[in-house]
Amino acid sequence: MDLDCPFCDPPADRIWIGRELTIATPDMYPAADGHTLVLPRRHVQSVFDLEGDEWDEVWDLLATVREELSSMYRPDGFTVGINDGLAAGQTIFHAHVHVIPRHLGDVADPTGGLRGILPHKARYWER
Repeated sequence: MDLDCPFCDPPADRIWIGRELTIATPDMYPAADGHTLVLPRRHVQSVFDLEGDEWDEVWDLLATVREELSSMYRPDGFTVGINDGLAAGQTIFHAHVHVIPRHLGDVADPTGGLRGILPHKARYWER
């Protein structure tokens, strides 16, 4: 556990779904209604530092979160993402996966999805 990490010991009211090795919590600065984080309870910086049982539980919980959010928000799709490392935009260095419900029209043009992160390289389909 990292005493400075906001994900290591969240208050009980911040845990939406809790499992033995993982939790799901609403994002504190949501990009959309229902934006949720799935993370291991153990402090590791990267999802690639997870042990096998943690890895399995993260992805199982992610599927459960998607199912619950589908029922609650009726989205048209999801953006699921991991910012792994400073260069990728990770700001809290405790492994976590973003699950963001998406609706048609929530952005002007969603074509390319995550490729919009690097806009100068994003529109490969127009070349």
